[in-house]
Amino acid sequence: MGGHHRVLIIGSGFAGLGMAIQLKAYGEHDFVVFEKERGIGGTWWVNHYPGCACDVQSHLYSFSFALNPDWSRRYATQPEIRDYLQRCADRYGVCPHVRLQTAVEHLQWNHGGQYWTLTDSNGDTWTGDIVVSGMGGLSRPAFPDVPGIERFRGHAFHSQQWDHDHTLAGKRVAVIGTGASAIQFVPQIQPHVERLDLYQRTPPWIVPKPDRPVRPWQQRLYRAVPAVQRVVRAGIYTLLEGRVLPFAIAPRLMALPRRQALAHLRRQVADADLRRKLTPYYTFGCKRVLIADDYYPAVCADNVELITSGVREIREHGIIDADGRERQVDTLIFGTGFSAADPIPEGMIFGRDGRDLGREWQGGPSAYKGTTVTGFPNLFMLMGPNTGLGHSSVVYMIESQIRYVLDAIRRMDRHGIASVEVRPEAQHAFNARVQRRLSGTVWNVGGCRSWYLHPVSGRNVTLWPDFTWRFRLQTRRFDLQAYHRVPAGDSGAGGRQVMPAEGQA
Repeated sequence: MGGHHRVLIIGSGFAGLGMAIQLKAYGEHDFVVFEKERGIGGTWWVNHYPGCACDVQSHLYSFSFALNPDWSRRYATQPEIRDYLQRCADRYGVCPHVRLQTAVEHLQWNHGGQYWTLTDSNGDTWTGDIVVSGMGGLSRPAFPDVPGIERFRGHAFHSQQWDHDHTLAGKRVAVIGTGASAIQFVPQIQPHVERLDLYQRTPPWIVPKPDRPVRPWQQRLYRAVPAVQRVVRAGIYTLLEGRVLPFAIAPRLMALPRRQALAHLRRQVADADLRRKLTPYYTFGCKRVLIADDYYPAVCADNVELITSGVREIREHGIIDADGRERQVDTLIFGTGFSAADPIPEGMIFGRDGRDLGREWQGGPSAYKGTTVTGFPNLFMLMGPNTGLGHSSVVYMIESQIRYVLDAIRRMDRHGIASVEVRPEAQHAFNARVQRRLSGTVWNVGGCRSWYLHPVSGRNVTLWPDFTWRFRLQTRRFDLQAYHRVPAGDSGAGGRQVMPAEGQA
């Protein structure tokens, strides 16, 4: 297949799908969406482990332009979110643009022609004026660096790659990791396994989950009067924005939610020694705060053992902990999260002068407004560095970035611009401001080791340290003055050309 298109989009989750929908609304229909999986949905397609659900309220964790009055619960489950995204793709006519089971293997910027060349997993070559990456930071599973992991002869899989054909009934199961995924699937599998060994490196802070079904009369009201659902959505947004104060401005305010979390632990775990193992030693909020009502009861079950000494070695049929004790294992499940701090592998994206983005980011990802990178013209990233959130819905951030990219395309069309590349001084200044804001946040000074921090540089390359409405203000228009521009018709052979900024032409 292959061919040339105005825009090439990578991924069909909230980011890629939202970009495609808004391109069509703008009137741009010359685009292709590359999706490596068999279906649309991104992380909500690939993560299908038992109990998988969102920890942000459904009414906010959705597109602002496509409210869903039929959410069945306050916190939607994975199948419901996946189906919602598929309905959006159908409703807005995106499906004909999507190439399923087509992974992007190589991207190369052609400076002379001012376009990107993309090679996919089927061996086809595509070219595009603009590339929009919606890969996100939660797309690459992370595995622990444990000696002997390759020798294990039982059945093993990562929670993102859940094997539903493999029965766990009556099996001796080991779970490594106690993060956001594990606290959802552990309660689901615990009643069915013979024994569950749960290996915990760091205990998470867990608060009650205020979940409940959405009543039929509420669904009917939202369908009849959509403005009511918008009011509910706005209320949730305002409530969650208030969390910025303790997370990013005054961490001492975490004392109250910490007491609530400890009370939740005391109510659900009677055994003092087990409660001690489950009590976090770091500031509330330093790592991702989890919500669950069924995790602690599952850990307290007679067939569950919580192991906190660490994993020394994995053998053919068992795991040896740091104390030297070996436990026999039939099935090994990794609940060890994702490589969020290193979202782009080396050897995949090559920009101007052959720059390898993965190599450029060895010390941690860095971008301008989380969207553009020096040396990579016409490459826009959705959910790029420092656009993740610890307090609210990332869909709000995604929509802000989509507006920024759309405005970039609009201005490029209006002014006859072939390519834009963010100036290095603009990118540096922006990231310096972000890192200064992060320096006093609970994520940086809370005394924990989290996936928010890059393992090499120690920088927080993941989270936005401010109110989300401030990010939206910063991305409300594409700031041409922060970019080098090459005019259409210029081969680029003479280097980058600075065109007059809008209003100076």
